[in-house]
Amino acid sequence: MLLLSCVLQGAEAGGFILIQDTVKCTGRGLLKCFINAALKRGEDVHVLGFESPETEVCAGLDRSCVQKLHFHKGFPDPLGWTRRSSFTVERFASQHITQLIKDTQQAKASVLVVDSLSLVLRHHDPLVFCQTLQELRKGGVIKTIIGLLHSDLHQQGIVGIVCYLASTVISVAPANNERHSVAKTTRRTKSGKVMQEEEYFSVCKDATLSVQAKPRQPGHVQKERDVSEADPTSNLTFNLRLSEEERKAKEKVALPFVFSQEKKSALLKPTPGSGRIVYEPDDNDDFDEEDPDDDLDV
Repeated sequence: MLLLSCVLQGAEAGGFILIQDTVKCTGRGLLKCFINAALKRGEDVHVLGFESPETEVCAGLDRSCVQKLHFHKGFPDPLGWTRRSSFTVERFASQHITQLIKDTQQAKASVLVVDSLSLVLRHHDPLVFCQTLQELRKGGVIKTIIGLLHSDLHQQGIVGIVCYLASTVISVAPANNERHSVAKTTRRTKSGKVMQEEEYFSVCKDATLSVQAKPRQPGHVQKERDVSEADPTSNLTFNLRLSEEERKAKEKVALPFVFSQEKKSALLKPTPGSGRIVYEPDDNDDFDEEDPDDDLDV
């Protein structure tokens, strides 16, 4: 199975899926596919919509599952200046989000979707933002966090920190074919294994995803084949291999520290008088006849 399809179909518990886009290629369609896939799995999905209205997010979703979608309105007033939004950027904290989800769902863990993380990052300290994400992942109320990040709006250092927290990073870019886009998916498992793939994808009108493997460049494949077939010992001035006669002569040579059974028996065989210590005191030896423990009451 293709890596992007694998991530879409089974978001792991405690995971953080980050979708990176730029002005050249939007990732909002891919975000909607993740919402639709979670709804079809029977999961409750909570969307913090700071950049898109509810009608746009719900367009194309499976109508039979849309009742499990809980949209928390942040658009068009994400900063709460006109008090037209039910959830503002200022309330992006673990205690507020946790209480919000507990008030609107069953005991089962939910999927949290943030559209987008860029607006939150622009009005929160990056350190506090990262701490909030970690608290939400470990709180037990949220199964998976899926966030959209406009990477060209932030410094590369901040983007790198957010990517480090994510278990899966999907970077989208335009392709030569206008019908498709390119997704570079990097997935880090709990065991520490890292998987990375580049694939073509397209978003259908019913919020489903079509993924195709990106073909390898012919020149790149030929180069790898040439490297694998090259013999590093072909142009040496000396021989690294042994002939059959040389190999047999080598096997007959006795190593200096490997003893035969006869030699071991000869060395270990006891001889008369062995194991005794004979001491003859010298005239200059300082011998004290007094008992050193004479003053002790023993």
